[in-house]
Amino acid sequence: MAGVLQGFGFNLVTFGVKKKFNPTVVFLNLIVLSISLNNLQAWLRYKDYLAVLVGWGTFDEHSTIRFFLNNFEVPWHIFIVPMFYAFTVHYFKIEDKVNKYIKPTVIIFIAEVVVRLGIIVYDFNPYLEEDSPLITKWFFVENIINLGYSLFMFVNACLIIFKKHHLLNYIVSYDDLNWIKWFVRLGILNIGLWGLALLFHITTGQRTAYLPLNFCTSVLLYWLGYQGFYKYTVVSDRISLRSKLANDDILTKSVSQNGSEECDDFFNEKHQADFNKVKSYIVKNKLFLNPLLSMESVASDLNMSKSYFSKLINSYSDYNFSDFINSLRVKQAKKFLSNDEFSEYTIVAIGLECGFNSKSTFYSAFKKFTSVTPTIYRSQY
Repeated sequence: MAGVLQGFGFNLVTFGVKKKFNPTVVFLNLIVLSISLNNLQAWLRYKDYLAVLVGWGTFDEHSTIRFFLNNFEVPWHIFIVPMFYAFTVHYFKIEDKVNKYIKPTVIIFIAEVVVRLGIIVYDFNPYLEEDSPLITKWFFVENIINLGYSLFMFVNACLIIFKKHHLLNYIVSYDDLNWIKWFVRLGILNIGLWGLALLFHITTGQRTAYLPLNFCTSVLLYWLGYQGFYKYTVVSDRISLRSKLANDDILTKSVSQNGSEECDDFFNEKHQADFNKVKSYIVKNKLFLNPLLSMESVASDLNMSKSYFSKLINSYSDYNFSDFINSLRVKQAKKFLSNDEFSEYTIVAIGLECGFNSKSTFYSAFKKFTSVTPTIYRSQY
């Protein structure tokens, strides 16, 4: 029940943040809402609180309502995996390249509710305090259908995440997708428990086998609320920022050459030209945005020795390679932080998308080059 309450709280808080109201967040919330409603329904049945709801009225009214509540269950679980699939499709911005399966899911849901209502009317027996035998049979059929459909959707979602890399234009090699892969692992566990519970229920007639499944989905709720949404927020902002960076040439114009004033044999027109070539190559190709960038890789690309490349950077920028790259990252971050258009993006997302590999390294480098933290710098604008 604690997981259910957190799920509902998650929905209320998320939809209260206007800037996050987009299709991806809608589907993420529908996953949470589906799990919450499914577990709430299961909790009410296990605790027999449905009986409390019918402790009023005449005997006939009491019996009729009890029979209906005993036999009517809404198949909320049918939405969980399809909503995850739709979330994946929108998260990776490939909604125009694959089917989203929203309409088939809604049709299956409505059809199952209608069939169950029809069975209740057909097999109505107000004096029967347990589940109708016909409803029990339908429960097996319904779960087999939903498990098969969910498995089909889950496999398709996994193929997108792990196999169809050519579709993921907005995702690059250094993006942190571990959180969504953990989501997949938890999903595999849930689907496995669902299959085992259904098999146990069919062979023994005991519904207690679904308790581990309900517990595991509650863990999934906690995980989504605590870890999943935070990671989604950061990566979602990064994807939006990335589209801005793709068309941004202002940094190229604003990168200054610090250049040492001292004169020695190393400072000449050829070396100046080589440094300009290095700087232009890094900025034009936005290599500084890659947190995995190394001096060796850039030197190799430009057919320069590591020692010569290093001396160029040290002499003409007054920085070592690491600080030179971080100075470019900070310049780009300053542009985002000082622009009101990006005021709703998280500072962490801006730092990560500008090439830093963690919040701490971003804050440390930013303060080194500006003498203030990113938070203070943003507040000035």
